[in-house]
Amino acid sequence: MSFFVPDWPAPDSVRSAISSRLGGCSEAPFNENNIALHVGDTETDVLANRDALKSMLHLSQSPVWLDQVHGIEVIYAPDAQGVPSADGSYSDQANVPCAVMSADCLPVLLCDYTGTQVAAVHAGWRGLANGIVRRAISQFSSAKNILAYLGPAIGHQSFEVGVEVREAFLSNAQNSTQQDAIKNAFTDSKTKYLGDIYALARAELVACGVSDVFGGEFCTVNDSDRFFSYRRDGVTGRNASLIWFNGA
Repeated sequence: MSFFVPDWPAPDSVRSAISSRLGGCSEAPFNENNIALHVGDTETDVLANRDALKSMLHLSQSPVWLDQVHGIEVIYAPDAQGVPSADGSYSDQANVPCAVMSADCLPVLLCDYTGTQVAAVHAGWRGLANGIVRRAISQFSSAKNILAYLGPAIGHQSFEVGVEVREAFLSNAQNSTQQDAIKNAFTDSKTKYLGDIYALARAELVACGVSDVFGGEFCTVNDSDRFFSYRRDGVTGRNASLIWFNGA
């Protein structure tokens, strides 16, 4: 199977899926189920993988694919044309799949408890530190009504970063409680730090008023059977994380 369904208590109308690297037609080093066009893979193979995913998920329209630039732009998916430069998309219309691609960066899926609003966010450390998640949350009618799912990303023991990464998060914290959580998310590693991107995302979500957070148990670097990893392999493919809701 080339995707799995996140384990979280989303409303019945909400659908979500995360593709694995298995079951596609891309050749090495993108084997097998690469979803990204921008990594050097053969376009026909990528499009075939995307079409297969669309078919398996019974999507009535193709996902809104993005040109991800590690920024904080969140687009309104129903109005998307072409391939927008953005790192997140939001929809309050049924059957419009929001999607992000990743290979170590954190995919964050959001929905509300009424099952009528969804968003997908590509949260690399730059985007996460600079406010991509809070930008996505601001599209919803109420942060307190949101639940979040943290998809596969680089694990704590593999995410070695410089002091500038820690400082970027601290300088953009929304309050002292978040600053304390950020400090706890980094541990010393000789001249650098090991960062916990899941803990950083949870701290950001809580600071935004989102307390129901699920997922976050993966490590893309260590799970080479299911996930692509840029830090592990350099030239590699991308997994996709999708979310949408069905109409009445």
